[in-house]
Amino acid sequence: MHVTFLGTGTSAGIPVIGCGCPVCTSEDTRDKRLRCSALIEIDGLNIVIDLGPDFRQQLLRENVTDVDAVLITHPHRDHIGGLDEIRALNFINQKPVDIYCNEFSETGIRELHPYVFKATDYPYLPRLEFRRIEDEPFKIGNIQLTPIEVMHADMPVLGFRIHDFTYITDAKTISEEELAKAKGSKVLVLNALRYEEHYSHFTIPEAIAIAQRIGAERTYFLHMNHQAGTHEELQASMPDGIFIAYDGLKIEA
Repeated sequence: MHVTFLGTGTSAGIPVIGCGCPVCTSEDTRDKRLRCSALIEIDGLNIVIDLGPDFRQQLLRENVTDVDAVLITHPHRDHIGGLDEIRALNFINQKPVDIYCNEFSETGIRELHPYVFKATDYPYLPRLEFRRIEDEPFKIGNIQLTPIEVMHADMPVLGFRIHDFTYITDAKTISEEELAKAKGSKVLVLNALRYEEHYSHFTIPEAIAIAQRIGAERTYFLHMNHQAGTHEELQASMPDGIFIAYDGLKIEA
């Protein structure tokens, strides 16, 4: 399984006008964090997790021309705001894109993009097919995926486990039952917003504690904002086996 981090930041993780902080003024490309998304290449399939507002830029940067399926974690705009960009994929491949999500996320997508779902003969709207998922494992082709429900304050968010790879974003709490689904993973991806307390995201110390409980061989943090510090500073402070992901990072899982 080949994983490319398309984006590793948040809506507060991109340069802030006039901020002047070390991250926003950094010349290190690893500090230029677009909204979170990942590309998983497995058994000839391209599976994307989340469609943030930077999706077009991410596809162009990585020269991605085909996506077989999209997994949606939750319906916040920084994770679904790039839905319109699947039009390019429709045009190139002459097929709809399958969107795997629960009812909650489908409702959010429809509310944010109402023009896509109106009855019209306009030929250039995004073409997609919703594939409803629930709490049970499901398959894309021959690939089995296990949803992992985490809580983003009081909003349920889906993480996903594919074989020995687990991806979790926008979590603040995880029940013991759901945490057990991630244990045994060799590679873990986990959100770690900043050092200061936040009501709906893991802080960096909280993320370290959760990562150590899951016990993956390698853990990659993402969803950092500009208050988290520079990549160089963050990586220097991480325990063994924990790495700070950055946009464009490619790993094997």
